[in-house]
Amino acid sequence: MKRVLQYLRHYAVESVLGPLFKLLEATFELFIPLVVASIVDVGIENGDRPYIAKMVGLMVLLGIVGLICSVSAQYFAAKASVGSVSMLRRALFEHIQTFDYTTLDELGTSTMVTRLTSDINQVETGINLTLRLLLRSPFVVVGAAVMAFTIDAKAATVFVIAIPILAAVVFGVMLVTLPLYKKVQGALDRVLSAARENLTGVRVLRAFGREDDEVERFETRADALVKMQKYVGRISALLNPMTFVIINCAAVALVYIGALRVDEGMIETGEVIALYNYMSQILVELIKLANLIINITKSVASAGRVEAVIDTEPERTGKDADFDTSSEYAVEFDHVSLRYKNGGADAIEDITFKARPGDVVGIIGGTGSGKTSLVNLIPAFYSATSGDVRVFGVDTADADRDALRRRVAVVAQGAPIFSGTIRDNVKWGSIDADDGDVMAAITTAQCADVVAAKEHGLDENIERGGVNLSGGQRQRLSIARALAKRADILILDDSSSALDFATDAALRRALGALEPKPTMFIVSQRTSSIEHADLIIVLDGGRCVGQGKHDELLLTCPVYREIYELQGGGGI
Repeated sequence: MKRVLQYLRHYAVESVLGPLFKLLEATFELFIPLVVASIVDVGIENGDRPYIAKMVGLMVLLGIVGLICSVSAQYFAAKASVGSVSMLRRALFEHIQTFDYTTLDELGTSTMVTRLTSDINQVETGINLTLRLLLRSPFVVVGAAVMAFTIDAKAATVFVIAIPILAAVVFGVMLVTLPLYKKVQGALDRVLSAARENLTGVRVLRAFGREDDEVERFETRADALVKMQKYVGRISALLNPMTFVIINCAAVALVYIGALRVDEGMIETGEVIALYNYMSQILVELIKLANLIINITKSVASAGRVEAVIDTEPERTGKDADFDTSSEYAVEFDHVSLRYKNGGADAIEDITFKARPGDVVGIIGGTGSGKTSLVNLIPAFYSATSGDVRVFGVDTADADRDALRRRVAVVAQGAPIFSGTIRDNVKWGSIDADDGDVMAAITTAQCADVVAAKEHGLDENIERGGVNLSGGQRQRLSIARALAKRADILILDDSSSALDFATDAALRRALGALEPKPTMFIVSQRTSSIEHADLIIVLDGGRCVGQGKHDELLLTCPVYREIYELQGGGGI
């Protein structure tokens, strides 16, 4: 919680002024019953209309001043809560960007989305209510009790008995519900995860006719969330009736004792009314406090979840090593193995090879053979479990991640495209690229015809995820984005699977003509895409079962030869 609330320090003035104005408002409110008592005991008792009018005017004045104080408190509390939570949301998002792939896999997308949205909003609500009401409600409760003692100490003993009982009820419910709200947020995570999976894979669901199954799965998780929310809600709902019962019992006792004191001539009728008004104020404030406690409980639970992400260790940045591009080898794998966290076996095992600057390295193998796992080690998206991965002579385990990734451009599987114009998407590779650089990258990626066919050219708007582009267009645009980076190492992870053979061949020729020539890693299912590579690595079950050039592997590697022959001698 401390890590979350530290951002309030930037709004220290507002955090003080908000509660201060609320306390001023509460102070003026505490004087109202005394004014009412004066009206009854002096004005009405003596038939003094000018006095009554003067007291009514005083009540109106107190109300106006209280309103001004209340609005001021609302303003400062809102400014502090919105401002501090905006900083928290930004810090959380920036921290998430520092996570390595292992951490991202472990936390899950739906969990982080919940933290950035629902949990953060709950924290904002909690801070706002805390600044406005956390001090006000106890102040009014204690103040009302003190004012009651100034009227009549014997009658005020009712307050002394009632207030501790009410406090025990309020805080008892809070202690019970606090851990339960954490479970509610966890159930919400699972609902969001199911919703995200269905929305992301809606086309596949419809293609296989699994809508009913997924609706049932979603309803199961939603029902579990509802059941848990109802359980917590029933406990929280006990607050209002229990506080009403206690307060009303106290009010009955107060009226009874007050009547006896009036009969004894110890207090006036107006003072009994004032005592009852103070009891009513306590009732209202304790109901507010009860609801406040519920909201604070939710906020504390949400803050704990946010803090758990913030406390998660970021990716190791390493030292700012000096990459020597004139090194003999651009990439070296020395007996490298990788096992994912909680993985039962190594994804890749004992991989060794060396690639010189400007080499084209082809990686091929069956589904699940470890091709993507291998190339993900080069930019240190994952850290090797054993062995060493070196880029231009620098061990990636020790290298600064930003410096390393500036030298590597990656075209990932799935070709993710972001909303914006075509120009914006290509300039993700290099923010400083001008239109000439953008068009050069687009032309090399065989995407010039796509741009030419668009009405607005480079300014054509691309929808989120590139849904208004075909699969091949998305792949070529993602290749152009990587080429705009002009990196020393270019990784193409199955980036031509949606391209026809003519376009694929034209792309390979254009990549081969690049100057300066990057070291390229081409992950492909097609032997035709990698048969001219300087080095081909054949993977099977995470192990390297063959290395060499195309002709060599046809003679020495049964796995490669089988793939080649199944593709009709490379023609499929």
